[in-house]
Amino acid sequence: MMGKAACRGAGTIVNAIASGRGAAFGLSLETDVRADLAPRDGDVSVVSDHGGEGLLAGCVRRAAVAVGLGGVTGRVEVASEIPVSRGLKSSSAVSNAAVLSALRSLGRDLPDDAVLSIGVDESIRAGVTVTGAFDDAAACFHGGVVVTDNRRRKILRSDRLPDGLTAVILVPSKKIPKDEVDAERFVSRADEFEEAVGLALRGEFAEAIRLNSMLCAEVLELSDEAAEAARASGAYAAGITGTGPATLVLCTSSEVDAVAEALRRFEGDIITAGLNHTCSREVVPRLLS
Repeated sequence: MMGKAACRGAGTIVNAIASGRGAAFGLSLETDVRADLAPRDGDVSVVSDHGGEGLLAGCVRRAAVAVGLGGVTGRVEVASEIPVSRGLKSSSAVSNAAVLSALRSLGRDLPDDAVLSIGVDESIRAGVTVTGAFDDAAACFHGGVVVTDNRRRKILRSDRLPDGLTAVILVPSKKIPKDEVDAERFVSRADEFEEAVGLALRGEFAEAIRLNSMLCAEVLELSDEAAEAARASGAYAAGITGTGPATLVLCTSSEVDAVAEALRRFEGDIITAGLNHTCSREVVPRLLS
C-alpha cells in the first residue's frame, strides 16, 4: 500500500550541542516522502536527490519493527526543497516524514513521541547529528517554537514567534557535514550557550538567536557579519542556523526587501520561507504527485 507524508524544516534559536538543551522553530520549507512497502523481509530501495539513503531505509525498517511487523521491503521516494547540510534541519524533516510515510503504507500508527524517537535514533546511527537533534526533530514535527532537553527528549517550552514574520535565508554554496563539527569546542562554551537557553525559556527569542549566532560563529570559525547586517537593516532577529553556514533572518514582510539587499553582498543564494505552526501529521504532501 502507498503511504505519503510531509514534514517541514526548522531554524535554530539555540544550538543544543554545547549543553544538551536547545531551541528551534518551524519553517515552511518542505520534504515529502512516499513509501510503498510490504511487511516481509527484503530490500528497501531509496530514490533521493538529497542523499541520506541509509537514514531513510533505517527509519522505515525501525518503524516496521516498532509496530511489531519485523521485516519490511519496498521502495521509498523523497522530494525536498530544504537545502542539505546548511543548518535548516533537512535530516530531521526527512526522518520524520520517512517514519510517517512508512506507518501509513503499512496501515499502522505510533504516538508522536515514538515517531520522533525513531527519527532521532536513526539520525544518530547515520551520523547526521551530533546530539540526536531532538530539538530540531520536534520543531520540524510540531511546528512553532520548542525549547528542549535533548538528553531526556523532553519539550521544556512550546510557543510561537511573533505574528507576521517571514524568514529570509542566506544559503552559501559551502556545506558543513556533521562529521566536520568539533563538538568539544561547543562543550567548552556550554555556560554561554546555557545563557541563550535561558533567554529562550523566558521567551526572549530574538536575543537568544543573536547570542547563539555570536557563539556559533566563534566555535565554527564562521562569520556573523551577515546576521549583523540583517539586524542593522531592521530585522527582528538574525543568526547562524544549526552548525551553519546558512544565516536565517526573521523580519516583517515590509522589511524583506531591505534585508535581502543587506544580504546580497555576502556569498550565497537568498531564499524566503514562511513560519510553520502545523504538525506534520496534518501537512498535505505537495512535492510528490
